[in-house]
Amino acid sequence: MAEKVKVVDEYRVAPPPGSLPATLSLPLTLFDLRLLYTTHNNTMKGVFFYPYPQTVHYFIETTIPSLKSSLSLALQYFYPFVSDLIIPPSPQKPYILFTEGNSVSFTVAQYSGEFDHFINDKIKDVKDLQHLAPVLPPARVSPDGTCVKSLLAVQVTLFPGQGISIGIGSSHAVADGRSTHQFVKSWAWFCKSNNVIEIDKFQMPSFNRDYSVNVPQELESKLFQKWHEECHYSYRRPETSQLYADKVRSTFVVKRTHIEKLKQHISNNISTSDIHLSSLVVTSSLVWICFIKSLETRSDEDNDNVCHLNVPVDLRTRISAIPSTYFGNCIAGLYIGVKRNELVGHEGLIAAAKAIGQSIKELRTIDGVLRAIENYVNRVLQNSFGTALLFLVAGSPKFDVYNKDFGWGLPNKAEVLQLGSGNCMTLAECRNDEGGIEIALELKTAEMDAFTQHFYQILDEL
Repeated sequence: MAEKVKVVDEYRVAPPPGSLPATLSLPLTLFDLRLLYTTHNNTMKGVFFYPYPQTVHYFIETTIPSLKSSLSLALQYFYPFVSDLIIPPSPQKPYILFTEGNSVSFTVAQYSGEFDHFINDKIKDVKDLQHLAPVLPPARVSPDGTCVKSLLAVQVTLFPGQGISIGIGSSHAVADGRSTHQFVKSWAWFCKSNNVIEIDKFQMPSFNRDYSVNVPQELESKLFQKWHEECHYSYRRPETSQLYADKVRSTFVVKRTHIEKLKQHISNNISTSDIHLSSLVVTSSLVWICFIKSLETRSDEDNDNVCHLNVPVDLRTRISAIPSTYFGNCIAGLYIGVKRNELVGHEGLIAAAKAIGQSIKELRTIDGVLRAIENYVNRVLQNSFGTALLFLVAGSPKFDVYNKDFGWGLPNKAEVLQLGSGNCMTLAECRNDEGGIEIALELKTAEMDAFTQHFYQILDEL
C-alpha cells in the first residue's frame, strides 16, 4: 500500500500575518490532563473522502492554494491547533503556547490505487488508511528537558480522476472530538466560501477556562503527579502504528428502523422509567455484546470477569455554564461494568442496555454529573480496572461528521481513527439513512468475522 502513495510536496501553513498576538497561552484543565494521561502519545486521526474529477494540474494550481489559504484563516480562529504543547520538567505543569511564526505541517500526496476501495463499508486493512492520515512531527526536547510537541498536521491526497481525501492528525491534549470536528467544519466552510466569513453562520470557539466544575481540587494535582511519574517521557517517542499490524477495519450501519426495533425490544423487558433509553444506548449495547461474543476464542476470557464499557459524556450538554462552543477537552466518562456471562447470555442486550441506561440517567442532575467526574478521575488514578476487558465508545452521531463541504459536496465517506485506543467503537451519523448510526471497528480478522455474524443475526431476529 505504501508504494501507492507518493508525496508530491510539503508545506507549512500559518495564520495570516498579524492576525494573532505575538504569544498566546492556554492552561490545561483537569479534563485535558486526564486525556494527556490516558492517551499517552497517541493521535486522533480523521480521513474525509470526496468525489473529485478534476485534473492533477487543477488540483495543484487551484485546489491546494485554496485549501492552504482557508486553513490559514481557520487557524487564526482555532489558534491552539497551531500552537505547541509545552511539557516542562516537574513540578511545572504542561500548557499550550502559541508563538508568532508557528505553523502546521501540510502534506500533498497522490495515490495510484482505487478510490472506491476506501468509500465502501467493507473490510479493509487498517494500515491502508494510515497512509492517508498525517503523522505529527516528533517532539523537540530543549537542553533543560522541556518537551515541545506539535498539535496538528494535515495531509491532502489526490486520487487522479476519482476523488480526494483530507487527512487530519491532532493531539487529544488540545481538543476533544467535538472541538476538532468544529475546526474542520469551519475550515471547510471558509474554503467553500472563498474565505468569506458569515458571522451568523460561523460559531466562534470559546477558550474561556473560568467555567467552574466543582470537583475536589486535589484530583487535578494527583492526576498531574501520576502523569509525570508514568507518562511524561512517552511524549518524546515518535508516533507508532504497530498496534494496527494485524487489524482490519469495517463499518456497520444500524438503520433508524433497527434503532426503533431495538428500543421496543428493550422497553418490552425493562421499565423505561428506570433507564435512559436513546439511540446511543441501544447502539452501544448491541455493539458491546457483539464485541464480547466475538472474543470467545480468547483463552484468557473468563465468564465471571467483569467487562467494562467507557461511554464519553460531553459536559457542554450537562453543565449549563459551559457554552456549546467551548474549545478543548470537555468530556468525562462513565465506566460501566457487567459480568461477561450476562453479556454473552440470551438476555445480553437487555443487561447491557440496563447498565448503560441507568448510568446515563444518573447524569440528569448536576450532582450526578459531578459524581461521575470524580469517579472517572479516581478510577484513572487508582488503575482500578485490573485485568477487566475495557471497550471504548468514541465519536458521536451529533458531531456532524458528514456535514463538511469544502466546495466539492459532502463526503462519500468519513473515517475517524482512534490510534492506540485498543478496543473501540467509533460512532457517527449515518450518511445514507437519516436517524441511523454508523459504527466503525478495528479487530483481528477472525474476530471481525465473528462480530459480523453476531451483529447481523441479532438485527435479523428483531
